[in-house]
Formats: sequence, C-alpha cells, structure tokens
Amino acid sequence: MQITIFAKIYCIVRKILAVIFIVIFFTQIKAQVNVSDSAISAFIPNIAYTFQAPGGDVADRYGYNSTIGGGFMYKTKKNLMFSVDVNFIFGNQIKNADSILWIVLTKNGYIIDGNGTYANYAIFQRGYSINFRVGKILKVLQANPNSGLMLMGGAGYLLHRMRIDVQHETVQQLNDDYGKGYDRLTGGINLNQFIGYFYMGRTRVLNFYAGFEFYQAFTKNLRDRDFDQLIYDQATDTYTVAGKDNNNYVDLFFGIKIGWMIPIYNRAPDTYYYH
Repeated sequence: MQITIFAKIYCIVRKILAVIFIVIFFTQIKAQVNVSDSAISAFIPNIAYTFQAPGGDVADRYGYNSTIGGGFMYKTKKNLMFSVDVNFIFGNQIKNADSILWIVLTKNGYIIDGNGTYANYAIFQRGYSINFRVGKILKVLQANPNSGLMLMGGAGYLLHRMRIDVQHETVQQLNDDYGKGYDRLTGGINLNQFIGYFYMGRTRVLNFYAGFEFYQAFTKNLRDRDFDQLIYDQATDTYTVAGKDNNNYVDLFFGIKIGWMIPIYNRAPDTYYYH
C-alpha cells in the first residue's frame, strides 16, 4: 500500500514538473544572459550519486549504501534555490539477516527450496526517497556570480526494506506476499540538509555540485506482520505470529554527494572585437 501511494505521489510530481519545465523554458528564451557577468535564473535538471553511511536505528540493519537519483532545480537571479528530487537507495551490507530468516533456515544456515535442494539467495538493501528542498548560493569562493557555497534544506518521504532475491524463485515461503513478512519495509517523513559547492560554467556541460548530505528519517514498520516475531505456546507446542513491532525509529544517513547539471537558459552570444 505504501509503495503504491509513493508511486502515485511520484506521478503527480512528475506531471507538475513537466508543466513547470514548459513555463520556465519559454520564460527563459525572452532574455539572453551571460553566466560570467551576472546572476541568472535557470531551470536545472540534474542527476546525482551519493555514498552513505548509516546512523541511528537503521545502522542496526544495514551498512554502507549508495543512492542514485534525479531531479529539477530552479535558481533565481538572487541565487535562491528550489528543488525536487527522487532517489533510489541500494546496498548489500545486511546485518542480522539470520535472526530475521531463522524460520526458514536450517541449523547450518541454509534454505531448502521446493526441489529439496539448497536455494541460492541473496539479501539486499533497497529503498526510495522523494524530497523537496530550498536553499541559497552564497558569495563564498565564487568562480562567477552563479557559483559559490550552496546550503540546502528540506523534507520528504523515505522508504527502505530488505530485498530477498532467490534464484529461480524456488522458495515458496519467500515468494510474493510471503516474502513481505521478512522484508522489514520501513518508512516515514525525513528532514535533509546539504552543504557543498555549486558551479555553473559558461558551457552546458561543465556544471556540477558536490558536498555533504544528511538525512534524519522518522520511520516505522509498514508491514502488518513480521514472521520472525513468533510466540511459543508450550501447551500445544506451536508457534503463532505475534504481529509486528510498533516501534518508532530515527534513521540517520550521512553522505558524500556529487551531481551533474544541465542548466536551461538562453545564453548570450559571445562578443568578438575586430581590429
């Protein structure tokens, strides 16, 4: 359900951004500007990669991870920044996986598949985030009026889970809805901050930003059941599913981020002097 809601939000944002793109594009072509001489307004599609270290509660589940994403920025002539971005989270450092899959593991730590053989499987970290941010480019280390120290802050929604990938999907107890009982789907509102350097050059190619990014996500378990949470009934010698944990978590991420941009504006032609 939560992923469906997230997908709907993404579609709505995409449509809004398409309208914004059209409006800003036709606005920009009315005036010609020179990046080196004056601060300009520009619509800025961008893509970014981040290497992250976990902190807080999420560090109990995962190690280092990465994100890759894309978004749109709008920079005003006063160097104010507004942006929206969508990111895919991925990693393969899983902690305490055996304690979650203990129901389906043998004593030697293997999973028996439907053919009676040991299943080949792997567990990954996966997730998504969507963020809205505002910020400012400061007159610090300016290469031109459109570059400098960039400070951004914002809020958004973040999801993360364990993806259990079984070769040939031969383990019925981990397929489809059964697998959801082990994936620890967790999500909630996040706050985020970025500090780094923003560079807009005279060409469309050499434009980038890089710096440090921080997330504080206030999350909770989004599944109805966690299959590893069982209660043993000694009288009947049976286990029953207790439900899920209802804890609230504070998930922290600390990252090094670099992005590449393609500013959209109408550049003034170069001036040549003939003697």
